[in-house]
Amino acid sequence: MKAYLIDLGKVDYRDAHQFQVDCVQWRLLEKDRPDIFLVTEHPPVFTLGKRGGRENLTVGEEFIKNRGVDIVQTERGGDITYHGPGQIVIYPIMHLREARLSVKTYVDMLEEVMISSAADSGVTAGRDERNRGIWVGDNKIGSIGIRVRHGVAFHGLAFNVTLDFEHFSWIQPCGLSGVGVTSVAGESSEPIDFSVVKQNVINQLGRVFNRQFTAVEKSLVTGGAA
Repeated sequence: MKAYLIDLGKVDYRDAHQFQVDCVQWRLLEKDRPDIFLVTEHPPVFTLGKRGGRENLTVGEEFIKNRGVDIVQTERGGDITYHGPGQIVIYPIMHLREARLSVKTYVDMLEEVMISSAADSGVTAGRDERNRGIWVGDNKIGSIGIRVRHGVAFHGLAFNVTLDFEHFSWIQPCGLSGVGVTSVAGESSEPIDFSVVKQNVINQLGRVFNRQFTAVEKSLVTGGAA
């Protein structure tokens, strides 16, 4: 099945969020348009889900802002999380109704993408009933948070590859106590090439969702606007 792939590179979270909203509107405008998979990486940012998350900060907001890190409220599910360099972020703009996918099955598939991508790098990861996403023992290596609007899912997954963990020490990730975070690089005995893992994630997306990707530019959605 055909789908579009847009590699945004490293982009500010707020800009990526607005583009997601634009993609949702584009997807809804005409029936049977292809789904869009956005691939990106963000400068340091904390995002809050519908459950909030400010109570899970372990440092003050002023401290965070003085370090040049933004805190952004979003409409996705879940609690507080962190995005930063060395983390692959995927935002599928997928019409779940047309695909006849339940939310649970869709989230299972996002988890499978990360589990298989970790395995491609020799890392064994799995699910944990405490929280959606994927784990290596008590350490989270990949997170999921989504929102569905008129049958179209957006937001998505964040997969820790070569991430610096300093910023994670400023929060209780996903509002959970007694757990940690990890990365592919942290769990692998071999050097990790971010670009290789990124391509592995794209390949696993295509396999799990049975999509054949066509790389396109942002202008497909924006009509040429920046």
